[in-house]
Amino acid sequence: MDLDDGHEAGPVADLPEGQPRTRARLAAVQALYQMEMTQRDLSLVLQEFLGRRFETVEIYAGADRQFFRDVVEGVARGQAKIDPEIAGYLASGWKLSRIDSILRAILRLGVYELTERADVPARAAINEYVEIAKDFFGGEEPGVVNGVLDRVARTRRPGEFGRKSAGKSGPAKR
Repeated sequence: MDLDDGHEAGPVADLPEGQPRTRARLAAVQALYQMEMTQRDLSLVLQEFLGRRFETVEIYAGADRQFFRDVVEGVARGQAKIDPEIAGYLASGWKLSRIDSILRAILRLGVYELTERADVPARAAINEYVEIAKDFFGGEEPGVVNGVLDRVARTRRPGEFGRKSAGKSGPAKR
């Protein structure tokens, strides 16, 4: 997927038909990446995706536009709360500001869904973002996504994981 800065940033895997939220999540990762890399305003990026990319980029065809808008706006609006939460769950020595911008976008979106979208089951959100991470990365990054989002989910939504998981995986001690 060609971005305005001339770089290619996108997954190599094709998505199955009929997964509107999966496609919206992928577009959201791209939108947040584009905002960070080009310093473009949220409204301009939303306009570009909703007005052009969803119509012309095949991998976004059928994306849930409302869901896309909600998660992108939610991350942009809540980033000051989302970033410290992510940082608290990163392994010792990892800093959010130093990790890849695509990985940051994936983590931010996952944390937003886990903290603000109770309509999305925690395990589904985690799985979706781990799969998206696998589309972009071949190394340890999908494991990082899984680990961080799992710990956020178990802290924020312990009822979805059973009694044993509650309180077991709070933020890393500093």
